[in-house]
Amino acid sequence: MTTDYTLLRGDALTRLTELPSGTVDCVVCDPPYNSGGRTTQERVGRSAKDKYTTAGSKKQLPDFPGENKDQRSYGFWLSQLLAEAYRLTVDGGTACIFTDWRQLPTTTDALQAGGWTWRGIVPWHKPAARPQKGRFTQNAEFVVWGSRGAMDGDRHPVYLKGLLEGSQPSGSKRMHITQKPIGVMRDLVQICPPGGTVLDFTAGSGSTGVAALLEGRSFLGIELTDHYADIAEQRLADAQRSLAAD
Repeated sequence: MTTDYTLLRGDALTRLTELPSGTVDCVVCDPPYNSGGRTTQERVGRSAKDKYTTAGSKKQLPDFPGENKDQRSYGFWLSQLLAEAYRLTVDGGTACIFTDWRQLPTTTDALQAGGWTWRGIVPWHKPAARPQKGRFTQNAEFVVWGSRGAMDGDRHPVYLKGLLEGSQPSGSKRMHITQKPIGVMRDLVQICPPGGTVLDFTAGSGSTGVAALLEGRSFLGIELTDHYADIAEQRLADAQRSLAAD
């Protein structure tokens, strides 16, 4: 089975509008959550690095934009992206969108506003989450998923997990502020038929793409931040070389 990848650079919405309809089988993406902050000052004053990395951390990861939208602009922005992704997806194709508990309602709304049929929510359990005194540990995020119309069981013959589990990479393995575990992503991309194409319009450091290649799928990614696009290019090339050597 031959798989390949393409990584585009630039604004996701702009690049999506340039692509032809019906060219991907599945959308898997981890958009900026824009969570937290009760006031405009709290939102504007906190970068992605402020939100997701520990102060004084030895490894300094570059920031990424798009984390300071208010609730209405975030919902509208995500709806636009998912509408374009819907256009690019074949009939019966699927979409899987990461979110947290704060943005779960907005994400389910955006998925449906984009034209998708909402199919459910898959929890992602993170065993290494930091406990907090007197509070429930926030060791879960979520994947909202749906389809472009009816789903054909013959195209999706695999029984997929209803619960994802894995901790965020740490130390030298952590290349992005919000990097997802490869094991989690490999489970997730199996919703795409073997040999199909997975789209991630917020590709980050390329974890979705690496998982897609390892699982026998092709990959189409879009990333705005050059630093992370460079990392994604390297990781995708390394994955493809390792597969060719096997």
